[in-house]
Amino acid sequence: MLTKLHAAAGILGLMIIAGFWSATALSELIGTPAQITTVKTAILYGMVLLVPALATAGIIGARLGRGMKLPQVTAKTSRTRIIAANGLLVLLPSAAFLALRAQAALFDTAFYAVQGLELLAGAANITLLSLNLRDGLRIRARMRAARR
Repeated sequence: MLTKLHAAAGILGLMIIAGFWSATALSELIGTPAQITTVKTAILYGMVLLVPALATAGIIGARLGRGMKLPQVTAKTSRTRIIAANGLLVLLPSAAFLALRAQAALFDTAFYAVQGLELLAGAANITLLSLNLRDGLRIRARMRAARR
């Protein structure tokens, strides 16, 4: 049961971040200022779902991996720490800053500098979460093979 909850929470987190990233890129490329503001505001509100999803995946993953000496578990643990730090130190503050600036119609150099940082940090988390998903699937396959 915990394995399925871990997988669901991790996949949900990955999908949310990918959705945020895609919506940001599209709104910046072809959207109006009003659409950009809507996206930035929605992303900030979406953190209410994203943060618990990633925290759940991380906490359960730590519990499931406890005592395992597999290289995939070690790699997932290291990547999870980077994902969490990136999210709490870059993505969450960026989301708040960008939403407030967009709502005030302040699309200036600071807005676009932070927007660029947010896109880079988001792409990094998408990559790291995807690698964690890949390794999770490998661990699951290994555990199933060991049971046979």
